[in-house]
Amino acid sequence: MTLLILGLILWSGAHFWKRLAPASRASMGDKGKGIVAVGAILGVVLMVIGYRMADGAVYWGRSPAMTGINNLLMLFAFYLYAASGAKTRITRTIRHPQLTAVKVWALAHLLVNGDVPSFVLFGGLLAWAVVEVILINRANRDWTPPPVVPVKKEITAVVAAIVVYGVVAAIHAWLGYNPFG
Repeated sequence: MTLLILGLILWSGAHFWKRLAPASRASMGDKGKGIVAVGAILGVVLMVIGYRMADGAVYWGRSPAMTGINNLLMLFAFYLYAASGAKTRITRTIRHPQLTAVKVWALAHLLVNGDVPSFVLFGGLLAWAVVEVILINRANRDWTPPPVVPVKKEITAVVAAIVVYGVVAAIHAWLGYNPFG
């Protein structure tokens, strides 16, 4: 569990650096971007290794209903992430679609993984995303929604979400975690 927690701390710290110490981060320039990237990647590696090694009490498992809800939420999370890049209509309503995608992803995983390591990993990333949104909104109170985009962008985001969802589902199945129950 130690590696999992260290990974969460490293991931969060790398991302919070810009929000909590903007002058320090800005003074580093492009080198700072590299430090954040390395910290985030190392954090993910530690989280994956730590999660796979972690053991803890199990309070609930997957049920057919929760698996279906999880899959729908995951598809929505991938859409939100794709919508952020495509600047689709939903980005006119949701200010932080990528961080909202992380929150939906974490919640979806908590629905089907009721064990302590999952609480730490997915609950920790959910908490990080919530705090990140709060910090961004405090630093930048004014927000102007992006302009309306063509329907082609919507279609692109939906197709991208479906493709990525399929790839991620295949990877989960390949690793031995069938996402479809």
